[in-house]
Amino acid sequence: ASCQVGIINGLSGWVASVDDSPADTITRRFRYDVALVSALKDLEEDIIEGLSKCGLEDSACTSGFSVMIKESCDGMGDVSEKHGGGPPVPEKAVRFSFTIMSISILADGEQEEVTIFREPKPNSELSCKPLCLMFVDESDHETLTAVLGPVIAERNAMKQSQLILSMGGLPHSFCFHFRGTGYDEKMVREMEGLEASGSTYICTLCDSTRADASHNMVLHSITRSHSENLERYEIWRTNPFSESAEELRDRVKGVSAKPFMETQPTLDALHCDISNATEFYKIFQDEIGEVFQRPKPTREERRGWRAALDKQLRRKMKLKPVMRMNGNYARRLMTKEAVDVVCELVPTEERREALRELMELYLQMKPVWRATCPTNECPDQLCQYSFNSQRFADLLSTAFKYRYNGKITNYLHKTLAHVPEIIERDGSIGAWASEGNESA
Repeated sequence: ASCQVGIINGLSGWVASVDDSPADTITRRFRYDVALVSALKDLEEDIIEGLSKCGLEDSACTSGFSVMIKESCDGMGDVSEKHGGGPPVPEKAVRFSFTIMSISILADGEQEEVTIFREPKPNSELSCKPLCLMFVDESDHETLTAVLGPVIAERNAMKQSQLILSMGGLPHSFCFHFRGTGYDEKMVREMEGLEASGSTYICTLCDSTRADASHNMVLHSITRSHSENLERYEIWRTNPFSESAEELRDRVKGVSAKPFMETQPTLDALHCDISNATEFYKIFQDEIGEVFQRPKPTREERRGWRAALDKQLRRKMKLKPVMRMNGNYARRLMTKEAVDVVCELVPTEERREALRELMELYLQMKPVWRATCPTNECPDQLCQYSFNSQRFADLLSTAFKYRYNGKITNYLHKTLAHVPEIIERDGSIGAWASEGNESA
């Protein structure tokens, strides 16, 4: 009944190294089960209230609660000390966290589970509880796996067991379901043993190559999974058919490292936004320079178009140019207003029409993968999604063929090909995004 919550040093037992980053400063973490207990205790009132709302007595639920957990993990860029004399640590950090998404219960004698708690703001930094903070570069696979190894071990132990915890004075049992969805593509590829994002195997959900994805933009289904990645890694490692490197790579579809952690194959809504906005920003430049007429412009010409675009956006929309596309800029750029402003610089009317239609379709599609609950928030757009994405793909392969002949960006492929299937499976994409972790 008493909850002792202590911070556990994720590297207890390691000796401080003579390296430039002392090991005793590398990570701080909570024990996973203790952190979950603490998070559930915070929700105690909501759980009791949810039970009474559903007309369930405390005694009616002997089978226990089932808790759905979203896991997120992301690298944090520059965290160097600005003016201090602390211990020397690497300039980058990684944050691993979880969010309790929903708690449901199977009442005695019932067939259907009843949800008694659902996180109203699944992407808020307030609902996103930190589990582990590490001074590690997310690209340093060895150190990252060493530090996260124990977290994974605890998570696996909890999958098989039940937690007994008192709620409202009575002991209840809880079982946990973990879904790692709050990862950006870079992290997913690292955790699941896939090649980096520039690979010809463009997708973390299906086996499509970049050329396939640009010819057939819409019709793909989700085939990758953690267990399959593990099998493929074994084939890659043992090469049972004694194939050449090329043939082998084609057989395992780009799985060339051991999958370290199970992630749920999904699409990260925030990075999807950012990546697609970056792509539109480039299309805008190409249209200002009429690249469809002359395929190989010089660096100087491109720089000129970019300067013109930035100047126009700053003058008309108060949008300051950014070094790297971020969420806020992406949201402002992907609007009808922005496309009208850009169209003032596009020379011919038919190209303006194409651009406007492209943006209009995108704005119809976007709420579907941004909404926390698309069936309630944008049912019409959800119904039309496949139709819109087909039309969007047609536009890309006709009016914008100069950009999408044999190539397409990873997130654009996912936006066009996988969104309806993920929503059918999970009910939402936006709710499972990495934003909470990102903003925290």
